[in-house]
Amino acid sequence: MISTRFRLSAVALAALLAGGAAAQTAATAPMNRIVQDNAYQQLDYFFKKLVAEKEAIVIDGYAPFKAGDKFLPGKVAAGLGHVLLNSAKDDPALPQRLRDYRDIADMTVGMDNHTWGIYYYIGTLVKLKEAGLLEQAVSPATLEKLRKQLDWRTFVTVPQYDLINLPTNYYGVAFSIARLRMLMGWEDDSGSKILLDKMLTHYKKYSGKFGFSDETDGEGRFDRYSILLIAEICERFLETGLQPTPELKGLLRKAADIALNVSNTAGDGFSFGRSLGPYGETALVEILSVSAYLDVLTADEKQYAYAFSSRVAARYMDFWYDPAMHSLDMWGKGRRTDAYRGKHRILGENFSLLHQLIYTNDTWNKAGMKDAPPKADLQAWLDRTRPQFSTTTFAQGEYDRALTIFRDGKHVVSLNIINGGISQHDNSPYYPLPFAPGIVSGIADSGSAHPQLLPKFTMADGTQLIGTAWIKDIKTSQAGQRYTVSYRQDELDRLGKKGPVKDGRIKLQTTYTLEHGQLTRNDVYTPVGTQEVEKITLEFASFSEQPSIDGGTVTFAKGDVNGYSVTGLQQCQVAPTNGSKDYMAPYGAMKTLVTCGTGKLTMKEPLTIKWIIKYH
Repeated sequence: MISTRFRLSAVALAALLAGGAAAQTAATAPMNRIVQDNAYQQLDYFFKKLVAEKEAIVIDGYAPFKAGDKFLPGKVAAGLGHVLLNSAKDDPALPQRLRDYRDIADMTVGMDNHTWGIYYYIGTLVKLKEAGLLEQAVSPATLEKLRKQLDWRTFVTVPQYDLINLPTNYYGVAFSIARLRMLMGWEDDSGSKILLDKMLTHYKKYSGKFGFSDETDGEGRFDRYSILLIAEICERFLETGLQPTPELKGLLRKAADIALNVSNTAGDGFSFGRSLGPYGETALVEILSVSAYLDVLTADEKQYAYAFSSRVAARYMDFWYDPAMHSLDMWGKGRRTDAYRGKHRILGENFSLLHQLIYTNDTWNKAGMKDAPPKADLQAWLDRTRPQFSTTTFAQGEYDRALTIFRDGKHVVSLNIINGGISQHDNSPYYPLPFAPGIVSGIADSGSAHPQLLPKFTMADGTQLIGTAWIKDIKTSQAGQRYTVSYRQDELDRLGKKGPVKDGRIKLQTTYTLEHGQLTRNDVYTPVGTQEVEKITLEFASFSEQPSIDGGTVTFAKGDVNGYSVTGLQQCQVAPTNGSKDYMAPYGAMKTLVTCGTGKLTMKEPLTIKWIIKYH
């Protein structure tokens, strides 16, 4: 049953999401109440369903144990473990829950469980041991099997300590497992010491002098995870009984600044890169909660970071959770997520997000905010204390990588200028676009068939080019309340391969202008010699509706964006998206597609293509 207190917060949040008068002041329930009154009920539902249906469990038409989710046994152990750990010792239902947990552990012990699944599982065993529940919750035979299975050596070579076909951030997972094995009494600390050194060496190598981790081996992919990773490292220290060093806290402060700069009253999260939706929101809560606990935030920042975190928790229950499904919904209602978070993983996704909400809530509780009423004047505080425009440099050298954030009332615009690199360069969440919820969004795993807001050149030889990867000389400037971001590309990205390919036939100079209610992109494409172009296309998939078009200008009667205009291309047309999967954001469907283009041309002179988005 959802408490009355939370139902009131849901009304406030609905007004807030609708942009009503309540948006400036709408407070929500304390985070601890939202989690206690909702997250545990959701876990309890899954617990009972698993007890009844065992490995044949079906959720909204999907059979999780038949879907090849390699983390699922660990996530099940963690999710159901939270129910045990949250039960009072004298709860008459606890003995049966412990017996049921034991049966489910016996059932899953023979299933594939890799890396993160191992981490989730062993972390739960340590907590059950500390609570004095381990012997009742896991049979001796299953515990002995788990002692052999829950081992970092399943994905790290010994004695070389190399990861086996995994990205380097998995050193953090391996380190945690080694420390947790030590806390279980299953090994000494020698392995964890080497893995700690490997983890920190990796972080330094891939974060360079600016402190944010490249997701690739130097290609320049910086996304949500690049900012979150330092918070995860600090969490790994704390959960295994170590204190993060002053250097790590200094790096965490940089991540906290970004998290505060994108905070908002709607509970929206990161808007660029992969794995967004609720994960883009809980990532910010992870950064802010551990920052508060480690006193990396000021007392004032802590209060408002907590207010934002409470709104994220409320948004999860109000927006992402579907009571009719008894599940999180990242897949219906016009929403689209990355393929590796597909609906076949529905049970694991519920468990991992509820786990994130529970442990970040625990961190806030330990930071002194248990049941504290969240500050109601979050928007006013953000307007007063956070910069209207900020730039975070990720990398400099032959190519520049940076994130600029522009705050405009309730809107937060994130222009992330990076290289998606292998497997992501042609996906729109990695394009250098001014992402803002309800205004501009990327599309998960979009590919390059419909590049969002980037002109696509189809050359006479059939190759297709867009300006995404080879960015140089990022510069920012300010004139009053108008901010300018510019950069150049000596090569465009030739599409069609897994990674970006340089094509030097056309150079590009891009200038963004960000100001109240308006985003402008001005591109100057300069041919090297004479270039034969078959066609140029430019698409904008907008959340706004009821369009009318006059030449290159579209006005919308409904939605945050009320105007979009294009110059430099010959013709534009508008059409409804009709629910096409090609035009869905993590949080809902785009409604209108504006397509502009030019036919064959011989490029001898620079060509300027400009678009302007106007919004409420």
